Amino acid sequence: MPESRVLRRAADRFHTVADGTETFHSFSYGRHYDPDNIGFGPVIAINEERIAAGAGYDEHHHADAEIVTWVLDGVLDHEDSTGHGGQVRPGVAQRLSAGAGVTHAERNASDVAALRFVQMMVRSTNEDEPEYAQATVPAGPGVHETVPVHADARLVVARPGPDAPVELEVEHAALLHVTRGPLSVDGTVLDPGDALHVAGPTRLGLTGRNGEALVWLIPHSRG
Repeated sequence: MPESRVLRRAADRFHTVADGTETFHSFSYGRHYDPDNIGFGPVIAINEERIAAGAGYDEHHHADAEIVTWVLDGVLDHEDSTGHGGQVRPGVAQRLSAGAGVTHAERNASDVAALRFVQMMVRSTNEDEPEYAQATVPAGPGVHETVPVHADARLVVARPGPDAPVELEVEHAALLHVTRGPLSVDGTVLDPGDALHVAGPTRLGLTGRNGEALVWLIPHSRG
């Protein structure tokens, strides 16, 4: 398969505003629908959530998805029907495997400071009981593993440093979502909220002083 790259800018994302919450959707989600942008491989949602102090989402249901959360600013209060609850802070990747069905609630842990996080959903291979997992991701430059998922994909955090470019080997496809920037991918400058969809085997070179990207590496076409 020949290599192809599609750049989607942050300003082109769908936008939802509700009481105390604001969401930027990288793919079709809820009432926002674009038949040409419903997902990439097994990745079906990337939502940047901005939650006002004291606000959040009450208990709601998911099934058949891996839900991965990465906090950018603030502290997230999480509670779900697997019995897990607590706070998620920057530097921790959280995964809720919905399995046959799970409910969870997510709220801003602070009554004074805003919360911002990225929540991603991937088609799951887990058809059994829901599962919870989280992992602390190393700080600093490099390509860092996050938390395992029941899916045909693997999530890493890529951070180039001032004098430390990083390389990503793409076996089949990759999706880069920039969380901090700017950063450059083979000379193309990406800002926060921008996404790059890469299809075909290749190697990506990332540079940037303080850039960070969440990268889904997709090993093959299944899923």
